[in-house]
Amino acid sequence: MTKIFCDIADVKLIEKFTKKRIVKGFTTNPSLMRKAGAKDYLNYSKKILNLTNKPVSFEVFADDIKSMISQGNKISKWGKNVYVKVPVTNSKGKFMGQVIKTLNKNKIKLNITAVYTSKQTNRILKYIDRRTKVIISIFAGRMADTGKDPIPQFKESIKISKKFKNVEILWASTREPYNFIQAKDLGCHIITVPPSIIEKIENFGKNFTNLTNETVRGFLIDTKKSKFKL
Repeated sequence: MTKIFCDIADVKLIEKFTKKRIVKGFTTNPSLMRKAGAKDYLNYSKKILNLTNKPVSFEVFADDIKSMISQGNKISKWGKNVYVKVPVTNSKGKFMGQVIKTLNKNKIKLNITAVYTSKQTNRILKYIDRRTKVIISIFAGRMADTGKDPIPQFKESIKISKKFKNVEILWASTREPYNFIQAKDLGCHIITVPPSIIEKIENFGKNFTNLTNETVRGFLIDTKKSKFKL
């Protein structure tokens, strides 16, 4: 079963979506935090944690190994449901294996983000144990935006991580509701989805006849509102 995580940092939406049974957790990142209006990273994160006991990923925002490890240790202490989000490389392209290994040794749950290839997945697996929970977030949507097919990277990543019972592969940068079907068919453990797409997934099951009727009614309503004449 593929779990749905909500990709959002807005506290009002987290309060709403944590009540949904379909939502099993939350993922955030510095960009989402900024968009949500967060001024103080620690205080804002604690507001989120006060609203949900479901898993929440909070990302480190340092760019060097020492600072990432320091931030990761601090973030991990915020709650038992916290995953520390660590980019697979820093902004200069340096693999953050030392960060991953150090935090993992400290039994800190990790979400390794900004992953694009199964080679990166394979490299990550060499730096983790087989006990502490690790999520590997592969950015399907951003990959597809460049004209690349993300499916082979997921297939290989899922295959090589099967021996690690503590590792979950996550479909990230979701673009449309159908991505949930794709992630499920592949055997992804998690897909992280923005609120608007979660609401569409909740409406799965409509037949084509109903969709045709709804579409035509929508055109007719807009035509009348516009008072079009020929």
